[in-house]
Amino acid sequence: MSNSLFRTKNVEQSIQDTEEPEHALRKSLSALDLTVFGVGVIIGTGIFVLTGTAAKNTAGPAVALSFVVAGVVCALAALCYAEFASAVPVAGSAYTFSYSSLGEFPAWIIGWDLVLELALGTAVVSVGWSGYIHSLLDNAGWHLPEYLAGRDGASGFGFDILAAALVLVLTAILVVGMKLSARVTTVVVAIKVAVVLVVIIAGAFFVKGANYDPFVPKSEPVPAGGNLKAPLIQLMFGWAPSNFGVMGVFTAASVVFFAFIGFDVVATAAEETRNPQRDVPRGILGSLVICTTLYVAVSIVVTGMQKYSELSVDAPLADAFKATGHPWYAGLISFGAAVGLTTVCMILLLGQARVFFAMSRDGLLPRFFSHTHPRFRTPYRPTILLGVVIAIVAGFTSLSVLAELVNIGTLFAFVVVAISVIILRNTRPDLPRAFRTPWVPVVPILSVCASLWLMLNLPAETWVRFAVWMAIGFVVYFVYGRTHSRLAERERTAGSTPGAPGSPGAPGPDTSSGTGSGGTA
Repeated sequence: MSNSLFRTKNVEQSIQDTEEPEHALRKSLSALDLTVFGVGVIIGTGIFVLTGTAAKNTAGPAVALSFVVAGVVCALAALCYAEFASAVPVAGSAYTFSYSSLGEFPAWIIGWDLVLELALGTAVVSVGWSGYIHSLLDNAGWHLPEYLAGRDGASGFGFDILAAALVLVLTAILVVGMKLSARVTTVVVAIKVAVVLVVIIAGAFFVKGANYDPFVPKSEPVPAGGNLKAPLIQLMFGWAPSNFGVMGVFTAASVVFFAFIGFDVVATAAEETRNPQRDVPRGILGSLVICTTLYVAVSIVVTGMQKYSELSVDAPLADAFKATGHPWYAGLISFGAAVGLTTVCMILLLGQARVFFAMSRDGLLPRFFSHTHPRFRTPYRPTILLGVVIAIVAGFTSLSVLAELVNIGTLFAFVVVAISVIILRNTRPDLPRAFRTPWVPVVPILSVCASLWLMLNLPAETWVRFAVWMAIGFVVYFVYGRTHSRLAERERTAGSTPGAPGSPGAPGPDTSSGTGSGGTA
């Protein structure tokens, strides 16, 4: 049984599966498209939504340092992702990478994790988008009923109709095709970057030095009864749970880290790229460098415009300009944020559908979802299913709780990818790599350590929720995935057909399955 849990799917077989007509995706993306996708998803929630939450609750003006910390962690992981994406240009990102190196069960775990990460990420962003739309409507004197704005009304019921509607519209766009998605994203990203530059340039004139005092606010104890909301690392070592201070910078980094998952999504689009070996690493690293620079600049300006304790949680950038008496800028930012968060939501939904599609194509999820649209060549079945489910979740979501769950899922994926790079270097040194992670194994080990550090700075209750999701995944795998796996079917066929590849007496090595110790198995 242990052998079946760690059977690996070699890189050649993964690429061969992408060429089957009924499962093939259309290759239409360039390096520019991928960079735009990366910028489109990275510049969004972190600047437009989570900056206020992180500064107000955990870091103060030092949230700028939190973005730097998160950016460094992502840079280490990005180097590992870039090598894998250039060597294994197949949909599925970390799921596909771990299937080629660690084995089927670890691949299932990371795939299940990615489904959670990207689904909840889409829900969180759609709620942030809805918040900025509400801000625009409020400026115009229009107000949605409380029960349709995601806020509890008199009846105690609240459903965010705008967030749900956004997800459904984007689902339809993704079904039509990747190139349309890329064109829409290019236009939206141009608007979004322009708005970010307006925030940096115009906001710099309204910065007050007094708002930076103190830059790192004094540590404050967490109220009694809130231990599960404290970072896990504090509970592990018996430290008194607290907000702000030096630990607050790291706690905030683990929260704003959510904003950097764009390059992860770029890797999921490798199979739909015309020259993935060259273009995917460029898209991953280029988008990360551009966005980290903008993130730090915006966080410094916004916390200088308004005292961190007074920042808005729903629309911090727009409300900061309102507080300085410039509602026109606030309206422009709300418009740009609403437009910008649209692409974040769309690309996260795109990434999740590709992971679900890859798992279905391998038989770990029902193969009904592995067929592409006969005309558009998109994975329309998982896209529609996930779009409807996420729209429902977005209507009732709690932004802060789900953002933390997304972060722990992303960081867990980073750990797996970094370990996989080391393993595949040893098991498949012959594999062509258009991009090679420098200083292996030092960089992957640093990536693992940095990711684990941020994970430990997430609240203990986030770990509990994550453990519950993983437990559900274990049940699904052992009840369905393990027996329906295509690798399992190939093993059964090889074992019953004399002379078949991998059967006793057959010539050459088994190229379809094996143990986790052999990357070519």
